[in-house]
Amino acid sequence: MTHFEALPIIDISGLFSTDMGDRQAVADELGRAAREVGFFYIRGHGISSERIAGLRAAAESLFAHDLDWKMRNHIGLGRGHKGFVPEGEEIYGTGKPDHKEAWDIGFEAADDHPFVRAGQPLIGGNKWPEMPGFREAVSAYYADIFALGRTLFQGFALALGQDEHAFDGFVTCPPSKLRLIHYPVDPSAEDAPGIGAHTDYECFTLLLADQPGLEVLNGEGRWIDAPPVTIDGEELYVINVGDMLEVMTAGQFVATTHRVRKVREERYSFPLFFACDYATKIRPLPEFDPTGEKAAQYPDITIGDHMWSMALQTYRYLRAKVAAGELALPENARATNTFGQFKTLAEADQA
Repeated sequence: MTHFEALPIIDISGLFSTDMGDRQAVADELGRAAREVGFFYIRGHGISSERIAGLRAAAESLFAHDLDWKMRNHIGLGRGHKGFVPEGEEIYGTGKPDHKEAWDIGFEAADDHPFVRAGQPLIGGNKWPEMPGFREAVSAYYADIFALGRTLFQGFALALGQDEHAFDGFVTCPPSKLRLIHYPVDPSAEDAPGIGAHTDYECFTLLLADQPGLEVLNGEGRWIDAPPVTIDGEELYVINVGDMLEVMTAGQFVATTHRVRKVREERYSFPLFFACDYATKIRPLPEFDPTGEKAAQYPDITIGDHMWSMALQTYRYLRAKVAAGELALPENARATNTFGQFKTLAEADQA
């Protein structure tokens, strides 16, 4: 982890080339940024401005509804952990409720899908609000951004010295969540977290936001701004390494700690959390842990159980079910602040 002052920008258009040399060149840049920063911008991603505009319009219309209307689709109603997330539902590292509301969309799975029939948490159909055009706009965006995630995952495979299709089979019906997040206007929120310090639980995240507020922790324990960037009319995505890529590389790729602060204006944020299938077991690749010594730092757990355990420790309605004995943490579940640089953050806070 370097003492970076800004996030690198990577043109990933080479990942769509038919020439392996072009794809490998981009992969090398991805690997460098993942090792040194854990966060970076991408351009040349191919997501159209029209698709992004459709998503934004859908989100603005959705969150304009009153709270009672939105609460009829609360994330805790039904199965699948999808739907509306009211302000204060999530609690991250600070122990304080987050100042935001969200709507969570997942990879669509029918009731007769084997993963649904097996009772895997986080897998199933979505809650679609009764709004003309909402499902069409959001589903189309999900399809595009998920396809981009697949391409990036192939780039990460090359960056890790693997065949570029080495991980394809792990992604058939994953708990990959798209969040539509709305931060209401609050001029007094400068010193209040929009989202407290955390790492992302999955393999990596593809983020689009329309206002500043995202901050990334560097190697010196200082928070670095990561504002929205547009180049030649193209909005750049922010990509960050998640917990599972940290495990695969035995810590060489860092799940960089980040937060959202200084939300002075209304802000919309759209992260897709790219994950492998629920039952996929993630372990350090032999190339990064030839003796097996580092494997002990990462207890044997599936990617889905890791994500579910984080949700059980973060969402109020799930925490209440755990406290009541209705739900239990999966075996080998970790605490929510054991990846990334939480030790660095604690040392910085004491300085």
